[in-house]
Amino acid sequence: MKKLLNTLFVTTPGTYLHLDHETVKLEKDGSVLAQLPIIHFASVVCIGEVMVSPAAMMRFSSEGRTITFLDRNGRFAARVEGPVSGNILLRKAQFDTLSKPEACLEIARGIVTGKIVNCRNILLRAARESPESTDVESFQIAATALKENLGTLRNASDLDMIRGIEGGAARTHFSVFDRMIKANENDFFLTERSRRPPRDRMNALLSFLYTLLVHDYVSAAEGVGLDPQAGYLHSLRPGRPALALDLMEEMRPLLPDRLAISLVNLRQVTADDFEERQGGSVYLNDKGRKKVVIAYQKRKQDEVSHPLLKEKLPFGLVPHIQARIFARFLRGDIQEYVPYVMK
Repeated sequence: MKKLLNTLFVTTPGTYLHLDHETVKLEKDGSVLAQLPIIHFASVVCIGEVMVSPAAMMRFSSEGRTITFLDRNGRFAARVEGPVSGNILLRKAQFDTLSKPEACLEIARGIVTGKIVNCRNILLRAARESPESTDVESFQIAATALKENLGTLRNASDLDMIRGIEGGAARTHFSVFDRMIKANENDFFLTERSRRPPRDRMNALLSFLYTLLVHDYVSAAEGVGLDPQAGYLHSLRPGRPALALDLMEEMRPLLPDRLAISLVNLRQVTADDFEERQGGSVYLNDKGRKKVVIAYQKRKQDEVSHPLLKEKLPFGLVPHIQARIFARFLRGDIQEYVPYVMK
């Protein structure tokens, strides 16, 4: 029996989260919005103006549950957690590996390989399913370019080269991303990836989904005793969850990218779910964020095959499995980190 560690997302502005015996109670303006048993979730994500009682923070941190605060645009603000836990020998191996250039190079190569393979598989699938010959040709040309990236990646001799290949592959992927949008084309389009800030609705949607995915990978890394800030592909920076960003690369095209396309093509999000700010930036509004969070959590319940484990598991469990595979690699139980690749 598999149990997916649930995350409680609180998206309603003005919500107050506090304890009531063995439950979490969410209230707003004196009305109870929900009351849930604590044992039903492993972490909490508060988006926007959400208040959490000191008692709830103390209880969660003492039991290993984390509380993450994101601003109303989905940007990380703070994280409340208890004392550092996990195997000190595993963290020592993680830090020792940072001082080994060849090891860092191979880790980064494996991660980027997984991402490019997943991007390529998605484009090949889009080519098979597209009724438009011009789209089919574009997808096939992009897939061929990604195949060439994989060949170049095998011979990359330093991290900067690998980062450059990853960046080029991402640009290739997003160059045909727009062709997968089959509904609301006037409201949703992506001419180029823009992040800080997002300049259009599709970029805003992708950025918010990536933020949710980062949270899941931070939790997965901490769940096995890894330091989410000590990464190998992404450069180290205070407060930056470099390892979580590393491990999530292979999942970007599979979960947030595909979900964004699905939400738009099925008209589950519309232009009314976004707002434009001063300076031309675009963000999801409160209603839009709630829709996306619900869809994200639902997609994480879908079962997928894991090529290494040779069995099916919920999509949302993949980050936790990959973190464990990475920990086994650091301990020396396996010779290389095996990225998650979906056929």
